[in-house]
Amino acid sequence: MLHDYLISLVRTAVPVAVGALLAWLASEAGIVLGTESSTAFTSGVVALTVAVYYALARALETRWPWLGVLLGRPTAPTYADSPR
Repeated sequence: MLHDYLISLVRTAVPVAVGALLAWLASEAGIVLGTESSTAFTSGVVALTVAVYYALARALETRWPWLGVLLGRPTAPTYADSPR
């Protein structure tokens, strides 16, 4: 159970790190939203980048399971059915 929990954390943190890295690379490349842009807008662009990256990685992983490494681990966590 703990192992699956750690896998889920890794597979959440990696897309966030990729989104932050892409935002940093964009700023280093001179792509800046402008000083008049609000922090909320900038945060939204980063969040959208993370969401798109995660969705793309999951879609690729569905077709080619080994591409789960794009999320930090090549396997998704497994969860046991909880008693009702």
